[in-house]
Amino acid sequence: MALLNFKKRDAAEKAPVNPTVEAFLQGYSIEVMPRTAEKVEDFRALLPEGTRVYIAHIEGTPIEDMVKTAKRIAAEGYPVMPHFPARIIKDAATLENWISMYQGEAGVDQALLLAGGVAKPHGDFDSSMQLLETGLFDKAGFKRLHVAGHPEGNKDIDPDGSTKNVDDALRWKQKFSETTDAEMALATQFAFDAKPIIAWADSLKEAGVDLPIHIGIAGPAKLQTLIKFAIACGVGPSLKVLQKRAMDVSKLLLPYEPTDVLTELANHKAANPDFNITNVHFFPLGGIKTNANWAIENGGASAKPVNS
Repeated sequence: MALLNFKKRDAAEKAPVNPTVEAFLQGYSIEVMPRTAEKVEDFRALLPEGTRVYIAHIEGTPIEDMVKTAKRIAAEGYPVMPHFPARIIKDAATLENWISMYQGEAGVDQALLLAGGVAKPHGDFDSSMQLLETGLFDKAGFKRLHVAGHPEGNKDIDPDGSTKNVDDALRWKQKFSETTDAEMALATQFAFDAKPIIAWADSLKEAGVDLPIHIGIAGPAKLQTLIKFAIACGVGPSLKVLQKRAMDVSKLLLPYEPTDVLTELANHKAANPDFNITNVHFFPLGGIKTNANWAIENGGASAKPVNS
C-alpha cells in the first residue's frame, strides 16, 4: 500500500516550469473559430489576462457569427483580433461594413489581414496589401494590424517553390508599416522545427524587414491530426519532424506537444535578446482547452488564467 501511495504521489508531481520557456510564452496569443469558441464555457478559466484571441474566418462563415464570437470574447475581457481574408471580401464597401460591425458591436481595433486560402477571389481583393491600400483600417483608427508570415514559404504565392513573391510582399508591408499609425507585426504559419524558423527570422532582419514576429506554433494534438493539418496548410520541410515521429512506434500513439520547438526557440531568444521573434501564437489543433492547459502547465505565471 505504501508503494502504491508513493507511485500516486510521484505521478501527481509536476515537472518544474522551465523559466526560459515561461518568459518566451509571456503574452502568447491563441486562435479560435466561432464553432470552436462555442465549446469553451468561459475563456477566463483557460487564458491569462490580456491574451489576444484571433478569430479565424473560414470561407462560408457568416460575418454575423464572426462578430457574435468577437463580442462574446471581448465581453470576457480579451482583446480580439479577427481575420480579414482578402479573397472572400467582395469589395471596399463590404470591408468597411465588416470593420463597422466589429467596432460597433465588439469594440475591435485590431485585425489580421491575409490573402485567405481561397483559390478564386470572391470580388475585388486578392491580397492583404490591397486591403491595406484602401486606408479603411487607418480611417477607423485601428491600433494594431498583423499580416501573414511564412517561415517555410507559401506555394499559393510562389508555386515554383521560391520565396520571391513572399519576399517582395514583406518588403512592401515593411514600407507600409512606416506610414500607418497602427502597430504592425507578422503572424506566421505554424512549423515544427526551430532551426529553419530561426534562419528565416534572421534573413528577414538582414533584408531590412524588422517587423516583430509572432511565431505560429501548433498546440498539442494527435499526431495524425497534425500531419493532416500540416499537409493541408502547406507546411514545408519541418513536416519531416512529424513524419520521423510517426515512424517511431514508441511515439506514434502519444500526442504531439510543442515542447522541443518552443524550448529551442526560447533558448535562442534568451541568448539573443534582439531576436525578432517576440511572441508565440498558438494554433490549437488539438482543442482550445488542451492547448490552454498545456500552456498553464508549461508557462507558469505567464499562462495563469484569470479564474484560477
